[in-house]
Amino acid sequence: MSIEAAIAAERRELADLLDGLTAEQWAAPTLCAGWRVREVAAHMSMGFRYSLPKVAAELVRARGSLHRMTDRCARRDAAAATTGELAGFLRDNARHPWTPPVGGLASALGHDVVHGLDITVALGLDRRVPEDRVRLLLEKVTLRSARFFGADLSGVELRADDLDWSFGTGTPLSGAAQDLLLVAFGRKLPPGRLHGERQHRFVAA
Repeated sequence: MSIEAAIAAERRELADLLDGLTAEQWAAPTLCAGWRVREVAAHMSMGFRYSLPKVAAELVRARGSLHRMTDRCARRDAAAATTGELAGFLRDNARHPWTPPVGGLASALGHDVVHGLDITVALGLDRRVPEDRVRLLLEKVTLRSARFFGADLSGVELRADDLDWSFGTGTPLSGAAQDLLLVAFGRKLPPGRLHGERQHRFVAA
């Protein structure tokens, strides 16, 4: 499967998942601090809905802070759209060519997969991202990319317990491959998903 096809499949699957959520689940917190499922879903489709001039204008309004801009837009768009529309933005743009400012198509896939996991892991839903998508993203993990996302992987070796993959050196930290992907993207996970002496560094309080 091409990476474009993987991106399209991921967006369609997540749209179907979102369509099945209850009102309570849409209002529940995610692994993205301060964002409910609504805000994460709105953010995921921002690249499809905002032109470059609009992004530039929003960035100026946020005084140059990308974090402030994305937070403001996610909250505003989440309040303005229905849940059906939020899911539809992903489904209708499954093959949209948007990519983040750096990283190309792999980063676009990572954006979709990780934000999807932000939702499903926080909700306790047992969605397994297809192995080929997870492997592609794990192969892109570097210490530099981890630092970019706020993850400190110093002194630990990530070891997947459901496929043959490891990264780094130090005290072993094991878990499902997709959970370790979340660790590499700077997320704090719910208790019980990771194993190792230093798991406390990567678990939500």
